[in-house]
Amino acid sequence: MTASKKYINRDLSWIEFNRRVLEEAEDVATPLLERMQFLSIVSSNLDEFMSVRVAGLKDQLKAGFLKADFTGYTPHGLLKRIMKRTSQMVRRQYKVYRELMRSLAKEGTTLLSWGDLNREQAEAMSEYFQKIVYPVLTPMAVDSSRPFPLLHGKELYLAVVLKADPADEKLKGQTFSAIVQVPSILSRAVEVPGRRNSRKMTFLLLEDLIKVHIGQLFSGYEIEGVHAFRVTRNSDLAINEEGAEDLLQEIEKELRRRRRGFPVRLEVETGMHGDALELLKDELEVTEDDIFEIEGSLDLTFLSKFASSLPNSEHLRYPPLDPVYPVEFEETEQMMSVIRERDVLVYHPYESFEAVNDFIYEAAVDPDVLAIKMTLYRVNVNSLLVKALAQAAESGKQVTVVVELKARFDEERNIAWARQLEKAGCHVVYGLVGLKTHAKITLVVRREEGSLRRYVHVGTGNYNENTAKVYTDAGLFTCHPDIGTDASALFNEMTGYSTPHDWRAFAVAPAGLKPKLFDLIDREIEFAKAGKPARIVAKLNSLSNQSMIDKLYEASQAGVSIHLIVRGVCCLRPGVPGLSENVRVISIVDRFLEHSRILAVSGGGEEEVYISSADWMTRNLSRRVELLCPVYDPSIRQMLLNLLQMNLLDNVKARELEPSGNYSRVAGAEQPLRSQFGAADIPLWKTVAIASMEQL
Repeated sequence: MTASKKYINRDLSWIEFNRRVLEEAEDVATPLLERMQFLSIVSSNLDEFMSVRVAGLKDQLKAGFLKADFTGYTPHGLLKRIMKRTSQMVRRQYKVYRELMRSLAKEGTTLLSWGDLNREQAEAMSEYFQKIVYPVLTPMAVDSSRPFPLLHGKELYLAVVLKADPADEKLKGQTFSAIVQVPSILSRAVEVPGRRNSRKMTFLLLEDLIKVHIGQLFSGYEIEGVHAFRVTRNSDLAINEEGAEDLLQEIEKELRRRRRGFPVRLEVETGMHGDALELLKDELEVTEDDIFEIEGSLDLTFLSKFASSLPNSEHLRYPPLDPVYPVEFEETEQMMSVIRERDVLVYHPYESFEAVNDFIYEAAVDPDVLAIKMTLYRVNVNSLLVKALAQAAESGKQVTVVVELKARFDEERNIAWARQLEKAGCHVVYGLVGLKTHAKITLVVRREEGSLRRYVHVGTGNYNENTAKVYTDAGLFTCHPDIGTDASALFNEMTGYSTPHDWRAFAVAPAGLKPKLFDLIDREIEFAKAGKPARIVAKLNSLSNQSMIDKLYEASQAGVSIHLIVRGVCCLRPGVPGLSENVRVISIVDRFLEHSRILAVSGGGEEEVYISSADWMTRNLSRRVELLCPVYDPSIRQMLLNLLQMNLLDNVKARELEPSGNYSRVAGAEQPLRSQFGAADIPLWKTVAIASMEQL
C-alpha cells in the first residue's frame, strides 16, 4: 500500500476541517449571526494556516528540500494542491458571505455601498469622514525618494493609482502610486444614521468610505484607481534558544522580525488597476500562484465583531448559555474541604470557570497555604488568575509560574504577564530549552495538622476565562497522593535540574507520554488476542503522528475496536480492509469548539479513563511538556464515559471520516441527538450512568 493510500496528508486534512467549519456557516438551521461567526472563523483559520503551514512549505522549497513526507507528498506537489483547494474554498466562502448579507438585509440590517446611500446619508458619512477618519489617514507615496513602505501582515490597505493634472505640462500623462492603510483602530463597519425610532440599521464599510473621499488625500491629482489589498506574511518564529542569553529578549526580537516575514499570500479586490498589481507583485516578490483575487470585501474576520455588536438581535443567535457553578462546590466556602473528601470534575463551558478562579483565590488568601505552582500557556486579558497569583506572592507565599513565552500569536501578551508576575514577587520560569510547556496543571501545597497536603488541578484546556466559555474542556480537582507527588516532581523538572522521575500516576511528554500510550494500546491488543473486551475510545483535536497511527492500525488488525473523536486534522484512514476496518473516526463541529482530550481503554474489563493536554501530533509527543493524568474516581470515570458516549451517538453535528479522506454527515436517526446540547444538561452526564466500554 502506497503512503498516499495509507495516510491522509496533514495539511489537506486541515483544509477538510476548515471546510466543515464553512458548512456550519452554510447551514440554514444555524442562527444567522452564528453563521456569520463561523464564516469569520473560516477566515481567521485560513490566515493562520497560510502564515504558518504554507509559509513552512515555502521555506522548504527555498531550502531545496524535495523529499516526500510520510503521506507521500513533496513540498512542491503539496503546495500546488493546497493552493488549488484553498482557492476553491475562498470562492465558496464568498458565495456564503453574499447569501448571509441578503439574509441579514431581510432582518432589517443592511451593508450598503456608497451608491446605495441617499443624499442625507451621504452627507452624514462625509461628515464622519472629515471628523473621524481623515485625521488618522496617512497617504504613503511610492517613488524614488520614498521607498515602498513596510506593509503589516493581515492589515487592510488601499492601493491608489494617480494621474498628474493635465494642466501640469511637466508631469502630464505620468502615473503615480500610493498606499493608504485602512485604520484598524476604527470600526470596520460604520453605522449610517437612519430615521429616528426605526429598527432598521444600515452600515457602510470603512474602506468604501475612504475610497469615495480618497481624492482629498491627493489634491492636484486624478484618481485612476483605488482598490483594497491585504498581505499575509510568514509568522513562524525562528528562536535560537540554545544561544539566547535571555529568552524573553530573544522572543521580543523575533516578534519585531515577524513584521518583516516574507509574504506568502496577496489578496486583492477583483479589477485592481494593472499598475498597482504589478507594483505589489514586484515589491512583495509574489507570484501569480500567491495572489487571491477576491470578489467581495477582503478580510471577513470583521464579521465576528460585527455580528456580536448588533443590538436587538437575540433571535438571530444561539440562546445564551449560563454556565452553572459546580454543584459539588455550591454549598461550601472552602473548596479544599470538598476536594479532601472526593475528586471533582468540572466540564466547561457548561460549568463555570469561576470554580478555577475561586480555587486559586482561596489558595492565595489561605494562611495555611505555603506554595502555589502553575503553568500558563494562553491567558486572557485582565485574568483574575494572574491577579490572584500576584496577591499570593505579595502576601509572602511561594508562587512559581511556568509561563510559555512561545505560545504562537500570544507571545506579546505572555511577555507582559511574565513581567507583571515577576514584579509582584512570583518566581517566573520560561520553560525548558527546546520545548514548549503545554501541560495545564496547578499545585497548591497546604499545611494541615502538622503535615503537608497537595491539592492539584489538571486540565485539558488553557487557564483562560474567555475561551472556557466557548471551548469544551475538562478540569479535575484532586488531592490524590500519587497525583500530588507527581505534580511536585513535574514542577521540579520544569524549574530545576531534577533527574527523570519515576512517575506514579502521570505520563509526561516528551519522554514518557508516547511509550505510555503504546503500552495501553499493546495491552488492548493482547486482550483482543485473548478473546477479552478490547476497546479504545480517544477524543482529540488532532491525530497526525505516523507511529501513533501505525500502532492504531496494528490494534485494528488485532481486533481491537477503536473509536476516535477527532475534531480537526486526522491522518489516519479508517475503514480500509486489512488495515483499519475496526477504526471509526468522527468529527464534531458545533456551537462550541471541541477541545477536551479524553482517553478510555477497556483494560480487559477494568475500564481506565485519562484526561490530557496533548493531541497525538509529533510536536505534542516529542517537542512539548505534556501531561496524561489518570482518573481514579469511579463516578468521574463514568461521567467521562457518558460524555464520550454522547459524542459517538451524535447524529446532528457529527461527520464521519471515510477511507477516501472525505467527511460525510452521520446518517440521521428517528431520534436526533446533538451531543453539545445533550451535555448542557449537567445532571444527565454527572449522575446517570448511560455508558460503559461495552456500549461504546
